[in-house]
Amino acid sequence: MDESLYLTLSNKLNQAISSGTFKAGSRLPSVRQTAKTYSVSANTVVAAYRHLEDQGLIQARPQSGFYVREQVPRLKQTFPIESASAPPTQGVLQLIETTFATQQNPAFTNISLACPKHDSEFYPSEKLSRIMSQIVRRQHNMICEYALPPGSLNLRHQIARRMLDVGAITDITEITITHGCIDALHLALLATTKSGDCVALESPTYFYLIPLLATLGLNVIEVPTDSETGLDLTALELLMKDHKIQAIVCMPNLHNPLGCSMPLKSKQQLAKLVNKYQVPLIEDGLYCELHFDQTLPAVKAFDSDGWIIFCSSFTKTLAPDFRIGWICAGRFNQEVQRLKNQLSMTESRLLCETIALFLESGGYDHHLRKLRKRYQQNMAQAQSLIANYFPAGTRTTKPQGGFVFWVEIPGNIDTVELHIEMLKENICLTPGALYSPNSRYNNALRISCCYPFNEKYRFSIERVGAKACALTGISSNRNHESIQHKP
Repeated sequence: MDESLYLTLSNKLNQAISSGTFKAGSRLPSVRQTAKTYSVSANTVVAAYRHLEDQGLIQARPQSGFYVREQVPRLKQTFPIESASAPPTQGVLQLIETTFATQQNPAFTNISLACPKHDSEFYPSEKLSRIMSQIVRRQHNMICEYALPPGSLNLRHQIARRMLDVGAITDITEITITHGCIDALHLALLATTKSGDCVALESPTYFYLIPLLATLGLNVIEVPTDSETGLDLTALELLMKDHKIQAIVCMPNLHNPLGCSMPLKSKQQLAKLVNKYQVPLIEDGLYCELHFDQTLPAVKAFDSDGWIIFCSSFTKTLAPDFRIGWICAGRFNQEVQRLKNQLSMTESRLLCETIALFLESGGYDHHLRKLRKRYQQNMAQAQSLIANYFPAGTRTTKPQGGFVFWVEIPGNIDTVELHIEMLKENICLTPGALYSPNSRYNNALRISCCYPFNEKYRFSIERVGAKACALTGISSNRNHESIQHKP
C-alpha cells in the first residue's frame, strides 16, 4: 500500500472534520463507500481511518463504524494587558516553588509539567547507552580530563549543521555548550542586562523565567501575546521607542505555554526591530525541532547585526537527563563565554560526544519523526478528552507541534483552587497564574502531553474536568449529551 495515499486521504477527511462537514458525533461513510468515492483500496481507507483515530479525531464503535469525536473549540484571542514595569509578585514566586516541589513527587500523576517522561517509548536510551559505552572503551582517559569552554568541538559542529534547519548560518566559534536551555537563558540575561533593568516578556510566559528574572533583580513588562500569532509587535515597538526595556525574552516557535508559532513575516519584522533599536532579543528555541510538519525558521535566521541570542537544548527532544544545551550569542559571544568560564566552566565531554555521534549517524532525525508523531497523537487524544469532560465552552489552543497547550475554562473559576483540589487526589496541574509575574489567567491552565498516554493519564484529565465542572456549575459536553438522549 502506498503510504502517501492513505495520508492524503487522511488529510482530506481531517479538513472535512475541521470545516464541520463531518460534525461531532456523526458517522463517517463506510470503508466501502469511501473507497469508491476516492478510488482507493479498502486497505487505504482503513489505514486513513486508523490514522485519524490515532490523532484523536474519530473513534471506532464495534459493529457500527467510525464516528467523529467531540472537538474542543479553538482559543483565538489576544491577551489584553497593561504594560507596567514591576518585579514578580511574591505570591507568584511562592506558587511556582510549591507547584514545582509537588511535581517532583512520584506519588502524583502529572498532567502539566513539561519534563518528558524518560522512557524508551519516547527516547533512544539504549542507542545512547551503546554509543557511550563505545566511547569509554575507545577513549577511557576522557573521563579523567577536564572539558573546557566553549565545549565539545564535535558537538558544536553538529549543532551548527542543525542550526541551518532553522535558517541560521552559525560559526562554531559562536556556539557555547551549556547546562540545558535554562543555563543558556541565564547566561544570555547576565550578558545583556544588569540588576534594575527591565525585560519584556510574552504574556503568558514560561513560568520558570519569572523566578530567574527575580533572582537577577530584573523588572518585567508583560507584552500582549496572541494565542495563534504570538508576540504583539506593535506594543513591543512602542516599548523600544520609549527605551523602556533593555532586553526581550520570547519563544517565537511553539511557544510555551500557548503552543503557537509566529508567522514568517512577523519573525522577519521582529528581527528588523531588534536590530534597528539595538535591544537584545533572547530567543528560546527549545521546541523548534518538534513541529509536526517541518522545522520552522528561527528569528535568529534574520539577524543582521548580532543582536539576537539563540538558546536551546536536547532535553526536550533526546536526552532529558544529559542536560546538554547551547547558546549562539551573536555580538555577545565573548561575554557569554567569559561568564560560562566563571560560573560553571563546561559540560561533560562524554555526554557531549555521545550526542554528537548520535547526531552524526543520522539517528536523530529518525528519532524526531517518531517523537513528533507520538506527541501529535497524545495532543489530539488529550484535547478530545477535554472536549468531552471539561465544562462546555472550554477552549484550547491548537498547536502544530510540541507537547503543551493552553486551556481556558468558562464560568467563575480559579485554577489555583482547582490545582489545590486536585492535589487531594494526587493529581498535579499548573494553574494559569504561574505564567504571569502578576498572577493573571486565573481561569486557565496548561496541559502537557509528554507522558505515556495510559489509563492513569486519561483518568487524571477526566477527574480535572469533572472537578472543573463542579466548581463552575457547568456540565460537560458528555453529560449534556447523555441528558439530551435520556428517554
